[in-house]
Amino acid sequence: MELSLSGNALKTFARSVTCLSRVGNELAIQASPSQLALHTLHSSRSAYQSITFKASFFDAYTVSGTEVKFSVLLKAICSVLRTPIAGVDHLSVHLPDPDASKVQWTLECFNGMKKSYWITCNVEPDIQHLSLDRIRYPSSLVVRPHDLNRLLANFQSSLHEITIIATERASMASDSENEIGGKAVELRSYIDPTKDNDSSLHTQLWIDPAEEFVQYTHSGDPVDVTFGVKELKAFLSFCEGCEVDIHLYFEKAGEPILMAPKFGLDDGSSSNFDATLVLATMLISQLHEGNPPEPPQTTAHDQAADGTGSQGQQERCEVNVSEHPSDHTRIWSELSGSAARSGSGAEARQDPGERDLNANEQREIQRISTMHISKDTSARETVAVNPSLYPNCYCLFQYVTLSVM
Repeated sequence: MELSLSGNALKTFARSVTCLSRVGNELAIQASPSQLALHTLHSSRSAYQSITFKASFFDAYTVSGTEVKFSVLLKAICSVLRTPIAGVDHLSVHLPDPDASKVQWTLECFNGMKKSYWITCNVEPDIQHLSLDRIRYPSSLVVRPHDLNRLLANFQSSLHEITIIATERASMASDSENEIGGKAVELRSYIDPTKDNDSSLHTQLWIDPAEEFVQYTHSGDPVDVTFGVKELKAFLSFCEGCEVDIHLYFEKAGEPILMAPKFGLDDGSSSNFDATLVLATMLISQLHEGNPPEPPQTTAHDQAADGTGSQGQQERCEVNVSEHPSDHTRIWSELSGSAARSGSGAEARQDPGERDLNANEQREIQRISTMHISKDTSARETVAVNPSLYPNCYCLFQYVTLSVM
């Protein structure tokens, strides 16, 4: 296998490696005559990412045989790309033969310097593929990276998990008396109830999809998904650098959330690369589990978020972004353990007995399920994950089958 790339393609490739390094430790490379696929899986199996490049993406691309597979450490590849990309003329990767123990990475810089690296590789990797169909997800949203960055800036930088709550758009538009009317999406910081959170900042952000999103689809009862912020921000940086929007697909708590770039008006078939990020979500729905007190206003959106509102019409809502950002996007933050908000009628600090109950329920319900890995069509192997190793208890592979090539 041999390939080379330069210019904007090299910048995109470098962004891809950086994004993959924030998800997993090992990079599995699968090369065929038509495309190059990069895969990585988090050690706790809570996140999986795949990025594919068509042969036309590269300046030169040659694969001997039907397929070449090997894996390398992402830390080693990041060391190669530590050289400023702006000063690199082109990058070439060469694997002498399918059974070679090392792969050569060569950087030729504009100043005449040539850097060659021989990286040890595994020629028998377990390359895993997630069998997820984007069409099956009933809820989705498309947002511009710049807008999502602006929304996430309202949350603490130390936040580990975030919750998205999706409801049907209220038929009544927002006005001066109904400040959050029509804001069908809520972003909420997730704080682990089993830990001491007296100094944690709880933030809720109500969003009008028509103002902040390029596209929004949801029908039926409210749903929520809680997932990791680190991987979200990594994929956000990747899409922002590639100047594409982010498409989020989700279903409900406990089901994986899928992210992919949105290439303008088309389905991405005309693009020479594609990416998929799949994250595990918390098993427990946050719609009824120890939420901070809601704002005093009683609106159709609040009733939907509490699960007590009427269901509304069962139809999808497709909206287009407006020219100006929303002037009514509402933010509310509360320092855990402080006094209750005026007029909310709810205490900010939970009763100790109730807190212990919630902690026990959290430990009991939040657990990692087993994962089924298929190594061939005739044999299956079940690998159990130790729940004590991963206190956040994601369940990425509860409903997903991984096939190992």
